[in-house]
Amino acid sequence: MKKLLAILCVLCLCLTAFAAVAESTVKASQPWKIALITMDSIDQHWVKLNEGAQAEAAKLGVEVTFLSPNTKDDAQQIECVNNAVAGGYNAILVAANGPDAISGCLKEAQAAGVKIVYVDSPANVPAEATFSTDNQAAGKTAGETLLAALTAAGVTEGSIGIVNVNAATDSTVKREAGFRSAFEGTAFTLLETQYGEGDAAKSQTIAENYITQGVVGIFGANEGSTTGTGNAIKASGKAVIGVGFDKSDAILGLIQDGYLLATMAQNPDVMGTLGVDAAVKALEGETLGGAVVDTGVSVLTKQ
Repeated sequence: MKKLLAILCVLCLCLTAFAAVAESTVKASQPWKIALITMDSIDQHWVKLNEGAQAEAAKLGVEVTFLSPNTKDDAQQIECVNNAVAGGYNAILVAANGPDAISGCLKEAQAAGVKIVYVDSPANVPAEATFSTDNQAAGKTAGETLLAALTAAGVTEGSIGIVNVNAATDSTVKREAGFRSAFEGTAFTLLETQYGEGDAAKSQTIAENYITQGVVGIFGANEGSTTGTGNAIKASGKAVIGVGFDKSDAILGLIQDGYLLATMAQNPDVMGTLGVDAAVKALEGETLGGAVVDTGVSVLTKQ
């Protein structure tokens, strides 16, 4: 029954999201140029987001170009935004690596008449609309998932490590805050957060250090952090419970093999789809009012 309810919830989420897309679609009056600038171009999360954006662009008759940097780097992302403005793009879909670092160039882009839409992670500049996971709520769900697993295993106290990207990225900062809130009032100690820049190898080293300290659980805040956490648990052979964020082949493999308990799977393709749709509506003169839309999350486990 629980599995059935979970499946029904996911189906309802998907149907609701796609119904919203269908209701809001508007055909472009001209082949608008839209730049998609995510935190990097490598993580499967961003690849999926781009796939959603490209599919919607084909439906609406506009051009979307994936202009993301190879690595998570503020300077490179700023350069991508500046290049999009210089290249005559009409709108930019952006997932801000650092909400403050990129704000200046986004304001300059808006001053040049470029429409800004956020996907996944916003900056500190008002935009036409934002499409992202409710990261704080999803982070709390990740914490509750780990807490339930520890309790079921008879573990009622101990230390827990957190592998995050950096101290600035809005989405992952909120995930961590939500995760920490799930352990308030318990006997567990959440250790000082360590940052691996979303890099799987760096995150693995951090997770290995946590395991050496004797942690009972580890949380990875994004794809690279989660992959590194799972690989560290696998290499250690220790009974450490890992919970993470995002969905990739590597993460799903680590869950299937029992090295990670669960991951919070977002819907990046929906972010890309709705982001393009919003950009076109803004370019066609519609006022979106800075709407913030939660694109949902699912808890994926081996079961």
